[in-house]
Amino acid sequence: MEFLNQTLTDLEVYGWEEFIGYWFFIATVALFIFELVAVGFMKKMTWNLIGDSITNFITLVSYRVLGGVFIALFYLAGFFWIYENFSITQLPITWVSLIGCIIIADMAYYWEHRFMHVCGLGWATHTVHHSSPYFNISVAYRFGPLDGLFPFFFHAPLVMLGFHPFMVFLAEALVQFYQTALHTELVKKLPRPVEAVMNTPSHHRVHHATNSKYIDKNYAGIFIIWDKMFGTFAEEDEKVRFGVYPRINSVNPVKVFFHGFVKLGSQLWNAPSWSYRFKLLVKPPIWAWEQEQKAKAQASS
Repeated sequence: MEFLNQTLTDLEVYGWEEFIGYWFFIATVALFIFELVAVGFMKKMTWNLIGDSITNFITLVSYRVLGGVFIALFYLAGFFWIYENFSITQLPITWVSLIGCIIIADMAYYWEHRFMHVCGLGWATHTVHHSSPYFNISVAYRFGPLDGLFPFFFHAPLVMLGFHPFMVFLAEALVQFYQTALHTELVKKLPRPVEAVMNTPSHHRVHHATNSKYIDKNYAGIFIIWDKMFGTFAEEDEKVRFGVYPRINSVNPVKVFFHGFVKLGSQLWNAPSWSYRFKLLVKPPIWAWEQEQKAKAQASS
C-alpha cells in the first residue's frame, strides 16, 4: 500500500488528463458508431436522429470555441490564484490525495448539476444538454454556451482545501468522462450492488426524462449515493421519454445551442417588473412556467 503515498508531480497529473481525454474521446466515437449500427439493425434509424447527432457534435465545437479562452485564462488563472493566496494548506500530490479529490469533486459536481436545474440562468445553458429527444453517447457532447462557467465556483473550494489545481482539473475530467459513458440505451440494468452505489445508464436515463415522476432526479456524477443522501433519487421503473418541455423540435445547431437564452431573453423582456426579472434568473424554471399558467388563467377568466 506504500504506492498510495507515492508523490506525483503536477506535470504528471496534467499529462494524465490530456492522455485519458484523448483516448476516451476515441472510445466514445467508437461506441457511438456501434450504437448507430445497433439502431440500424433495429430499423430505427431516421434522418432526424442523424441530424440530431451531428448537431450534438457541432454544439461541442461551439462550446469549445466560445469557452476555450475562458477556460484557459479565467479557470486556470483563477484556480492557481486561489491556491497560492487562499488555500488553507497545500496537500502533497499523492494517490491518496487524488482519490480524495475525486470523491469530493464528485460531490461538488452533484451540487453544481443540481444548481443548473434549479436556477433560471443555469438552466438557460444546461437545457441544451437535455433538449435532445434521443439518448446516445453523442448527447453527452451536447453543450450550452455557458456550461464552462458554473463549475468553477463549485470546484474552487477544493483548491481552497489545498488540492493542487491540476488535481482538481483531473478529478473534474474523470467525473465528466464517467458521466459521458452513461449516455446510452444499450445498457439496461447492471448488477444490483453496482446500481446501489454507482451512477449507471439506467439512473442517468431517469435524469434526462420528461416523465413527471423523474423530473429533477439523479444529479449524480460517479456515485449515485449523493442523490440517495440528499433526497433526489428515482429508480427507472417506467419507459423514459427524453427531451425537454416544450420540445424545440429542431436539429438546427444554432437554434439548439442558443434556444435556452433566447427563451430566457424573451421572458426577461416581457417581464412585468424588475423583481420578476430577478426571479426569472434565480428561481427554478418551473416557477416561470407556473406564473405563465396563472397569467393565462386570469386572462381567460
